[in-house]
Amino acid sequence: QVHLVESGGGSVQSGGSLRLSCTASELTIDHYAMGWFRQAKGKEREGVSCISGSGRLTFYADSVKGRFTISRDNAKKTVYLQMHSLQPEDTAMYYCAAGVKTELAGNSYYPARPATADYWGQGTQVTVSS
Repeated sequence: QVHLVESGGGSVQSGGSLRLSCTASELTIDHYAMGWFRQAKGKEREGVSCISGSGRLTFYADSVKGRFTISRDNAKKTVYLQMHSLQPEDTAMYYCAAGVKTELAGNSYYPARPATADYWGQGTQVTVSS
C-alpha cells in the first residue's frame, strides 16, 4: 500500500523558515508529478507548488513565489518544500501529493483544479504567528 509521509511542519514566527519533506513508500516517484497543497481552516485546498517527474517543470502559487522552493530526490523517494519568509497567511495543513494532475499551456505549468492526485499524504501542520 502506498504511503506518503510528510514531516517538517511546526510553529514558527513570522519571517521564519521551515522545510517540509514527503517520503513515499511502496511507490517509485520518478515519473510522478509531485506537489504540495495546503488547506487553511474554512478555505478550499489550494496548490502551493508542483514539480514534474523530470524536475524540469515547476509551479508556484503567486502567493509563495520567491519564498518557497520545491525539489525532489527520486533516489530517496522524497520531495521537499523549502519555505522562507513565512507569514501568518501561510498557516495551513500542508499535504503532499503524488501523481498530481497537471496542465501545460504554453510555458505555464500548473496543477489542475480541483486538485487531483493519485496519492495524498495525511498532512503536516504549519502555523505562523505574527
